[in-house]
Amino acid sequence: MDFRHTRKGRTALSAVAITAGLLLTVAGCGGGGDGTSDKGASSPSAPARSSGGGGRTQSQTPEADAVLAEVKGENGLVLTVTSAKREDGGFVTVEGSVTNDTDALWVAADWRGDEKELARNGGSIAGASLIDQKGKKKYLILRDTSGRCLCTQFTGGVRQGATTQWFAQFPAPPADTTAVDFQVGSMPPASIEISEG
Repeated sequence: MDFRHTRKGRTALSAVAITAGLLLTVAGCGGGGDGTSDKGASSPSAPARSSGGGGRTQSQTPEADAVLAEVKGENGLVLTVTSAKREDGGFVTVEGSVTNDTDALWVAADWRGDEKELARNGGSIAGASLIDQKGKKKYLILRDTSGRCLCTQFTGGVRQGATTQWFAQFPAPPADTTAVDFQVGSMPPASIEISEG
């Protein structure tokens, strides 16, 4: 894998996250609230450079993002996939949200994966995979040179009733593969379509 392309992709994602954060700040200053009281936000940015706000939540409405898939499991946890885009550099970025409708703080312990190296990611989506049924291949989350996943860390967990955004990057399946299953933890597989970025 070419880490220059990965770094370029992470830089692009960071720029998008900063821009989105600025837009949300400006929108938040406009008043006219909708009555929600969620706090903080997790943006699609590299977890190694995050400032620890990954597990806090914010009321965020993606601009016309269609829901590609939604699965329920783990006593009320809801996983939504809103985007799966093939990016330049040979990777796929999957984004969505997780809603904690359980009766306690959710820390994503079983979402970080079984590999010892992934344990350093703490509560994260590092154990997610894309399954190409047609090509009979499983794609694991990309990592940086320190072994950190190119994905969201849920720092501090997700409190009861809250929703937070997440992202994960994977090696891209062959160009003719457009349908894959997104799988994480004990959640049911979510069948999604990959679009061109």
